[in-house]
Amino acid sequence: MALTVVGSIAFDSVRTPFGERERMLGGSAVHFALAASFFTDVLIVGPVGDDFGAEHLAVLSAHGIATDDIEHVARGKTFFWRGHYEHDMNFAHTDETQLNVFAEFEPKLSRRSRESQMLFLGNIQPELQRDVRRQSSASFAALDSMNLWIETTRESLIVAIGEIECLMLNDAELRMLTEQPNLVHAARATMELGPEVVVAKRGEYGAVLFTDDGSFAIPGLLLEDVRDPTGAGDSFAGGFLGYLDAVRIAGGHDDRALRQAMAYGSVMASFNVEDFGTERVSSLTEAEIADRLSAFKRLTHFEEAPIVR
Repeated sequence: MALTVVGSIAFDSVRTPFGERERMLGGSAVHFALAASFFTDVLIVGPVGDDFGAEHLAVLSAHGIATDDIEHVARGKTFFWRGHYEHDMNFAHTDETQLNVFAEFEPKLSRRSRESQMLFLGNIQPELQRDVRRQSSASFAALDSMNLWIETTRESLIVAIGEIECLMLNDAELRMLTEQPNLVHAARATMELGPEVVVAKRGEYGAVLFTDDGSFAIPGLLLEDVRDPTGAGDSFAGGFLGYLDAVRIAGGHDDRALRQAMAYGSVMASFNVEDFGTERVSSLTEAEIADRLSAFKRLTHFEEAPIVR
């Protein structure tokens, strides 16, 4: 089994009420790949510049992530994002974006990347997502997007959504895409565009899964220490798809697997927010993941007790 991710590889400078970091390793593909690497083999595709050194590759390689399809652009600079969070850390304030080598990115998948049976299309321009989907032979492809693409390239995004099996957006983006104020109606309208699975990410409040069989909601874990939510959504996607790839059975996924994938996605997102950038997830152990999964089970479990009159 193997999972290919195509998206941004970046340097992020982030300030939150609990500290700040300058030019730390980030980007949608990086956060996703690190989370998914605890479950399956991961191949990462994206561009970097001369400022992306061996020490940054080592963070990925240490987790067994295949970096052969990272494109090094000579004399270029790596994508850069600067932002900050206030006390409501569900909302990121963008202070500066430098596309750099990402502005001219034309994804090229190697044979191994094309043959992965699972594909994650990170938050990039919809036409690039469609180009990657055409190159890939994956039987299950998931796509992330954002309000910018909904506002500026809506028709292209709708076409891209029709070519994938799983859509992963936050709840506000689903409502914006479908112009449906109710989340259930928005998810159902989205599934009519093509995806058989829709995941609505809800930040600290968890996530909701929608399929033809119904829906399943999981809360966010109640954490005492939240330092930086950057990349949490991609970490969720990495846990979700990484687990699905690990248990993949020819012909699709059953409801039980999808529900457990939601739990693993929430587990990986909860670790991501505990420190800045990739610092927490890159130092995780499998034992910590198992303990956190148990914590989610305790949080959501109850036994029905009869009412005594």
